[in-house]
Amino acid sequence: MTRRPETLLVLGKDTMRLQFGDAELARLRATARLGDPLWTDELASAPVRARLAEVEVLLTSWGCPPLGKEVLRAAPNLRAVLHAAGSVRDHVGPAVFDRGLLVTTAAGANAEPVAQYTLGAILWAFKKVPFLAADARAFREDWRYRDRRGELSGRDRTVVLVGFSRVGRRVAALLRLLELARVLVVDPVADPAEIRAAGAEPAGLAEALPQADVLSLHAPSLPETRHMIGAAELAALPPGAVLINTARGALVDTAALEAACGEGGLHAVLDVTEPEPLPAASPLYDLPNVVLTPHVAGSLGTETRRMTAEALGELERYAAGLPPRAPVTRHSLAVQA
Repeated sequence: MTRRPETLLVLGKDTMRLQFGDAELARLRATARLGDPLWTDELASAPVRARLAEVEVLLTSWGCPPLGKEVLRAAPNLRAVLHAAGSVRDHVGPAVFDRGLLVTTAAGANAEPVAQYTLGAILWAFKKVPFLAADARAFREDWRYRDRRGELSGRDRTVVLVGFSRVGRRVAALLRLLELARVLVVDPVADPAEIRAAGAEPAGLAEALPQADVLSLHAPSLPETRHMIGAAELAALPPGAVLINTARGALVDTAALEAACGEGGLHAVLDVTEPEPLPAASPLYDLPNVVLTPHVAGSLGTETRRMTAEALGELERYAAGLPPRAPVTRHSLAVQA
């Protein structure tokens, strides 16, 4: 039997306007009991603490404060934290799992626009389109610049995906659907059988790098993945290779990347960097073999409501006593973004 759990939205003011329009609020009201305040971006004031004492579900998104022990003590009836965005690292910690709370994520919905951006970058990388566009400004009518970048030929192309994450899996699926390239997947915790079932081949990083016409990063930012792509890894890539990073800037050693791209043999498409944004003096801004975009691969604008819909779906399943579609556990969080 479907219940209507007491629910509080916890997210930033701008995020509230972005992710919850009339349709989303109507769906929320049909599923849950809502009090005053309906939403909050803080968890310390007396009115919010009074609400916390009643709520069973927190529906969270960007701007949610950390759910530490003190907050959890103020919410004795809390049973679930349903996140209408991707990573829950900023607000979910050990105390949440110690309480045995259900945690879910809408990262699956956010994976789609990131995968689409990545696919577009790969397609352009095959013909070096963004880098030739930069050259056109410098060489103008002298089309000999075209031969400086080269083109990756048909079935000889190899794309290496580092991380068989939600995004990595989706990119692999798109490449398989379009029959665009041979795909190698580097992920030490992924099941090799699942990688093969996706039409890709499992590989180690050292083995894969010299084969990579395109190296696309989809790994989480963890202590063990920090700067996993450094000077040695960049040097192992073949001349003319393209590095695409839509994951986390910390996966790449920025100083090593500046040096490798500065030499001209490596191309890069970077939606994320370390630091973000880069300092104004970074040479990456001025190199014609580098494309920088301001962290736009993930959900923007009304795209974010796809994640809202995912979280509301989890709320509806929770209210109906059904299992979640995208739970986050203590173990899975250790290897997720």
